[in-house]
Amino acid sequence: MWAGGRFAFTSPIRIGDVLRRVSTVEDVTSKDGRTGPLVFVVVRHDISGPRGHVLTEWHDIVYRGLPAPGTPAAPPARAPASPEWTRAVVPDDVLLFRYSALTFNGHRIHYDRRYVTEIEGYPGLIVHGPLLATLLARLAQASMPGSEMTAFAFRAVGTVFDLAPFQVCCRRGEGDGELRLWVEGGDGSLAMQANATMRTS
Repeated sequence: MWAGGRFAFTSPIRIGDVLRRVSTVEDVTSKDGRTGPLVFVVVRHDISGPRGHVLTEWHDIVYRGLPAPGTPAAPPARAPASPEWTRAVVPDDVLLFRYSALTFNGHRIHYDRRYVTEIEGYPGLIVHGPLLATLLARLAQASMPGSEMTAFAFRAVGTVFDLAPFQVCCRRGEGDGELRLWVEGGDGSLAMQANATMRTS
């Protein structure tokens, strides 16, 4: 599962640039969670172009064992109140299929309803974690037009299904250019939280 990620932006990427990515497994950690064994993997991607380094991404992945039968699900956390900016998103089969194609993600939980409900046992199609993060990053840019994003970090804390609209939310943080962002599921639960740092020109 894609558990989260962090980006540090060094310089702009220009259309037509030839980019080079070097990926490194930075850390592997095993833990025993409430529902069984967990393995956390951090992969670092360094991306450079003709003018040097442009960004670094840390990709947080979690591998989990199957939960024991009868293991109760943890109650979801509630989303924060009083966002300054929001955007409603209606997930559907087309959006999820197109994002899967865009990101070369072949996992059937995002586009095959019969598979995800009958084999995986989920109530509906699962909205991609990176799609939620992409929507949050876009909201951050829209909230501070003309600014440049210098850092972005996100962490998945719940699951969003395509059964109801959800909200991407944003409010100003404590520091200059800091934004606090989150995804609120259709039931009011917190699905993802993120921080962005914006720099005005």
